[in-house]
Amino acid sequence: MPQARPVPPSLLALLLGTALLAQAPKAGALPSEMPAEFQVATGDWDYTRRVEMIPMRDGVKLHTIILVPKGAKQAPILLTRTPYNAVELTSHAHSAHLGPILQGYDNATDLIVDGGYIRVVQDVRGKHGSEGDYVMNRPLRGPLNATPVDHSTDTWDTIDWLVKHLPESNGRVGILGISYDGFLPLMALVDPHPALKAAVPMNPMVDGWRGDDWFHNGAFRAQNLSYIYDQQATRTGDLKWWTSHFDDYDMFLQAGSTGALAKRRGMDQLGFWRKIAEHPSYDSFWQQQAMDRVLAARPLTVPTMLVHSLYDAEDIYGAPAVWRALKPKDSSNLLYLAMGPWNHGGEIGEGSSLGPLKFSQDTALQFRQSILKPFLDQHLKGGPKADLPPVSAFETGTNTWKKLPAWPLAGEGSTVKATPFYLHAGLAVSTAAPKADEAPFDTYVSDPAKPVPFRARPIQPVGYDKGMTWPQWLTDDQREASGRTDVLAYVSEPLKEPLRLSGEPVANLVAATSGTDSDWVVKVIDVYPDEVASQPQMGGFQLMVSADIFRGRYRESLEMPKALKPDAPLVYRFTLPTANHVFLPGHRVMVQVQSSWFPLYDRNPQTFVPNIFFAKPGDYRPATQRIHHAPGQASCVELPVVK
Repeated sequence: MPQARPVPPSLLALLLGTALLAQAPKAGALPSEMPAEFQVATGDWDYTRRVEMIPMRDGVKLHTIILVPKGAKQAPILLTRTPYNAVELTSHAHSAHLGPILQGYDNATDLIVDGGYIRVVQDVRGKHGSEGDYVMNRPLRGPLNATPVDHSTDTWDTIDWLVKHLPESNGRVGILGISYDGFLPLMALVDPHPALKAAVPMNPMVDGWRGDDWFHNGAFRAQNLSYIYDQQATRTGDLKWWTSHFDDYDMFLQAGSTGALAKRRGMDQLGFWRKIAEHPSYDSFWQQQAMDRVLAARPLTVPTMLVHSLYDAEDIYGAPAVWRALKPKDSSNLLYLAMGPWNHGGEIGEGSSLGPLKFSQDTALQFRQSILKPFLDQHLKGGPKADLPPVSAFETGTNTWKKLPAWPLAGEGSTVKATPFYLHAGLAVSTAAPKADEAPFDTYVSDPAKPVPFRARPIQPVGYDKGMTWPQWLTDDQREASGRTDVLAYVSEPLKEPLRLSGEPVANLVAATSGTDSDWVVKVIDVYPDEVASQPQMGGFQLMVSADIFRGRYRESLEMPKALKPDAPLVYRFTLPTANHVFLPGHRVMVQVQSSWFPLYDRNPQTFVPNIFFAKPGDYRPATQRIHHAPGQASCVELPVVK
């Protein structure tokens, strides 16, 4: 057998190197330094965070964030259900403390943290982390919803799970939220769970056609296209509406009709947009979803506090409408109303001012501490009976809180009288009826090619951050509009005594148009003295107190639109949003009338077409408008004057 030869050192080194290279990781394949699942060290946090998928009766599971204060025992639960991402609403900061992570929408943070509440935020079905299908403002089971589930059943199932699986709780649940999150507490009041002890709908969506998000008296809120797009394009909302112009006025005007812009943006794919386009009138689709109607058909069994903002740019109709529907039947005195000088959702923020208005007090903090806290303490903690009046209302002008026995009513011994403020020749307004020797009407031309902007241009998109001023536009100075030739601005003499309003103004226009359709916008405005020593920039300021729009085709029926008879004086009577305001001595009352409010609302072509969403360029025509104020044809605004 031949003897093995020794391996040369150089070859041995080469072989060893090759073996080592074979055993070493390949380039780019270093072992991961991250664990398969990181365990967060939360020992110094003042809360525990649980994430649960809570099963509903149909098997769908809803993504739910549960925040329990460390050491909590017999703590009540505050629930918010939302389409706006439960993770984001409970992660406003990266912090070991409960306050910073909640500080922001949709949390009354100081009340939640100081009160020791278990905070629960849940994604509604079909949004973000929850299973199921998303339907905008999912209707109750019935003609519009053939499934066995709705927001009422989902809330019931959620509450049932919470009280059975949270040993730190006292078994009492309150539900609260703003806007869409405020619509959901109203849904919870339909066949409520026995553990639901308090509901706080804040700025709730109630009737999307009469005066909340989608329409106002038939006129479509065009700038809400972006909201619909963002909410329905994807489950997670990661596809966003995009801007194409610095000025929204230009974007909507150049697009033509609202339907044309929606089609250009691919919105025909969105189920809710298709429903809106198919139901431009107040038919059964809208009527059956109106929550004031829904709840009026049921007894109220849960203590409820409706929260209303006097300067709500989105849902200014809802809370007062529910109050009107439910309070006459509230024999157990379970219903309360709180209203303040806030924008949409401003009651959970800082409330010492809004736009140019200064209130000399943090009205939102006062609401949370003196009104909301006692209400929740009583019903969720078994605390002392809250010493609350049925209505807590902030009165603008005097900037004072009022404790009222009812609404509209100024207080014990006071009454509210609908007082006509008549429009006169010479652009005057007064409580005196017009005389026969006055000019019988005023005239202006409404041109759809140059609609009246709803605020000074350039007009920003709807938004709440990055410098957006949308939340305060209802406090904009109206001089921008009163100087236009297509806006009539009737103004009174300076007041010698305070003029106190408490309730809803009613527009009563006798108007004619040369077209076959028309919109009518009426604004009640507080005109400040020419000089204001304490705040010079308010000299001559024109502050809207109440304003709204009415689409003429619905004059005879909200369900069945009808062409207008050209040049015929017709009566248009419609209610304006709630006011609780005092015109101070030296101030004047102004009433503005116009026929467009753009692009907040879509343009009326002023030619009757079956569906304005799909009006063609040739349908948009100028019209001569007449506002009549002769005896027998007297236009006026009925103001709810306190006597």
